Amino acid sequence: MTAPATQPPVILAVTEPGADLARRLQAALPGALVHGRVGRVTQADDFFDETTAHAARLFLAGHPVIGVFASGILIRALAPHLADKVAEPPVIAVAEDASAVVPLLGGHSGANVMAREIARELGIAAAVTTTGDLRHGIGVDDPPEGWTVANRKKSLAVAAALLAGEPVRLEVEAGDASWLHAADLPIDAGAGPGILVTDRDPGETDDLVLHPPVLTIGVGCERDADPSEVRDLVAQVLADNNLAAGAVACIASIDVKMDEAAVNGLGERLGLPVRFFDAASLEAETPRLANPSDVVFAEVGCHGVAEGAALAAAGSDAELIVAKVKSKRATCAVARSPGNVDAASVGRARGRLTVVGTGPGTPLWRTPAVSRAVAEATDLVGYGLYLDILGPAAEGKRLHSSDLSEEAARARKALDLAAEGKQVALVCSGDPGVYALATLVMELLDHEDNAGWNRVAVSVEPGVSALQAAAARAGAPLGHDFCAVSLSDLLTPWDVIEQRLTAAAQGDFVMSLYNPVSKRRRWQLEKARDILLGHRPANTPVILARNLGRDGETITVIELQDLTADQVDMLTLVMIGSSETRAVTRGVNRWVYTPRGYAGKAAKEKEKETGT
Repeated sequence: MTAPATQPPVILAVTEPGADLARRLQAALPGALVHGRVGRVTQADDFFDETTAHAARLFLAGHPVIGVFASGILIRALAPHLADKVAEPPVIAVAEDASAVVPLLGGHSGANVMAREIARELGIAAAVTTTGDLRHGIGVDDPPEGWTVANRKKSLAVAAALLAGEPVRLEVEAGDASWLHAADLPIDAGAGPGILVTDRDPGETDDLVLHPPVLTIGVGCERDADPSEVRDLVAQVLADNNLAAGAVACIASIDVKMDEAAVNGLGERLGLPVRFFDAASLEAETPRLANPSDVVFAEVGCHGVAEGAALAAAGSDAELIVAKVKSKRATCAVARSPGNVDAASVGRARGRLTVVGTGPGTPLWRTPAVSRAVAEATDLVGYGLYLDILGPAAEGKRLHSSDLSEEAARARKALDLAAEGKQVALVCSGDPGVYALATLVMELLDHEDNAGWNRVAVSVEPGVSALQAAAARAGAPLGHDFCAVSLSDLLTPWDVIEQRLTAAAQGDFVMSLYNPVSKRRRWQLEKARDILLGHRPANTPVILARNLGRDGETITVIELQDLTADQVDMLTLVMIGSSETRAVTRGVNRWVYTPRGYAGKAAKEKEKETGT
C-alpha cells in the first residue's frame, strides 16, 4: 500500500522546455518542487537520472506526481505499484507544449482539483474523465481543503446513484456545505445512499461521512509537559464528547507556548496546523469563558488559555462546546464554529528559520533537504548573489537581500521575520556551518536571549562545502587528515591565525584556506605559504579552485613555492597538500590525491603471502 498523499507535489521534467513549464506550474501549486533529468535540465530543485524509477519512488512515498511528458511514461512507471486507490496520491500528466492536463490517478484524492488549478494557470480545460465530476462539477469524496472524508469507500454507493440519475440523501449537522448544494445534486430525504456532514463520530454507517473544519481545540500546559499527556488528554476529550478528529480545523494556544514540544507535537501527531494568540487576544475572550481564572491571569496575562484559544480560533460567533478539562499538567477545551474555520487566517503560526547551504554553485550540488526548505519558505534572506543562484526556486518568495559584509544584519533580519511567524530560509553558499551564517545565528541566540527569537523553530540544513567541491574536482586530496583555516583577520586576530597555520603545518594536515585574499588583504596568503614551506616540500601540490559550480569554473594545480596572492581572489578556495599529497598525470587528466596508506597495507599483505 502506498503512503497517504501528505507530501509536497513534485513536478518532473525531462527536457529544458518541460522544465520551463514546470517552473511556471510551481507558482500555481504552493509548496511544489521541480525535479529535472540530469544532463537535460539545468535548473531544478532536485535532479534524477532515471525517470520511471524516480516517479515510482515519489509515488510510493506519498508525493503527488506531475509529469511534464507523455502520460505513458507515468503509466508504465506506476502500474506495478497500484494497490489501493483510496491511499494513492494524485498523478497528473501535462503536455510539454501546455496543450493538455490529464489527471491519471487520484481523481477523488485531489488530482482533479490540482489538474484544474494547473489548467487555469495554462488557460485551458483539464481533461477530467471522472464521470461524477463531469456531471456535477464535484467529486463527493473530494471535498474542499480542510474537510476530511471519514470512510471514502462508502462513496461508491453515492457515486453510483448519482451516475444513474438517482437521488441521494444529504444531512448537514455542522459546517457550511454550500459546495455540495452548489453542485445541484438530486437530493431526497428518503433516499437510500446518503451523505452525512457532521463533526461527530457516527460509528458504523452506510452513509458517506464528511467532516467539515468546524472544531478548534485549545490547549495549555506546564512548561516541558510530557507530549503524550497532552495527546492522551485531547484524544480522551474528543472520545468522551463523540467529536471527530477529522472535524478539527486547528490546535490553538497562547504564544508563550509557541516553542512547547507538547503543543507542537500535538499538531504534528494529528496533522493539524497549530495557531497561537497573544495574551491580549485571549483576554478579550474572557466574557465567553466558562472557567475564568485569576491564577492564570497572574501567570500569563489572560483569564483562560485553553478556552480562550479555542474560542479565539473558532471566531466571534463560535460556542464553547467542551469547557476546560484538566489532566495533571495540561488543559484542553473545544469550540465549534457555525461555519468552516480557515486555520491559516486565525492567530499566528510558529515561525521557522532554516539556515541552508546551496552548495558552491551548481544546483546539482543542492541537497533535496535544502530544496524543500527553500520551497516551503515564505521569505528568503541572503546576499544578493546567493539569492540569484537559487534561480527559479526563489520565484514567488519575498526576498530580503543585503551586501556581502552585512552578515549580522542578515541573521537578525531572518530571526526577526521568523519571530513574526514567517517561514524563513537564510541562504548561504557552500555549507551554512562552515564559515557561514549558521554560526552567527547561534551566537545571536546565545548572547541576546530574545524572547521572540527563542520561540522560533530553528534548524540547519547542510550543503556541499567549497572544500568538498574543490576536492571532488581535483581528485581526492582529502583522502587523509585535513583542516580548514580562514585567513580573514577581520574577526580573528592574525597572531591567532598564524598559530593555527603553524600547528596545522607541523601536524602535516592537508589545508584548505578560506577567504585567502581581498582587495585590502594581500600579504596574508603569502605569509601562510612561507609558514607551510617550513614544514613541507616546495613542490607540494596546491589546488586553486575558482567559481566552483558556476560559469567560468577553473581548477588549477601549482606547486607551493609558486603560490602568490595575484593568482587568487575571494572566489577562490586554496587547498594545500600535505607532505604525502601527490599530483599525477594520466592520459589527459591531472589528478591530486593524498594516500591513506593502502599501498603500504598491500605491500605488507604481499610480504606475508610470500614470506619475504
